[in-house]
Amino acid sequence: MDIPLARKVNGKKFMWDGVVYDTEASAQQVMEGYAKDGFEAEKFVEEGQFLVYSRRVATVAPTDG
Repeated sequence: MDIPLARKVNGKKFMWDGVVYDTEASAQQVMEGYAKDGFEAEKFVEEGQFLVYSRRVATVAPTDG
């Protein structure tokens, strides 16, 4: 299985966490952990295995300097 490192969902770029989960429950648990840490997370199913992609929006704008 060739897993893409990044995916776009509704125009937003999500990065794969690098782990293939065997159950939906384990993937869901990881997604909840990401949400608690301030990330957005999405789950995908490929060939019966679960993949978790996440993204975090920068809260501070970069400064010149």
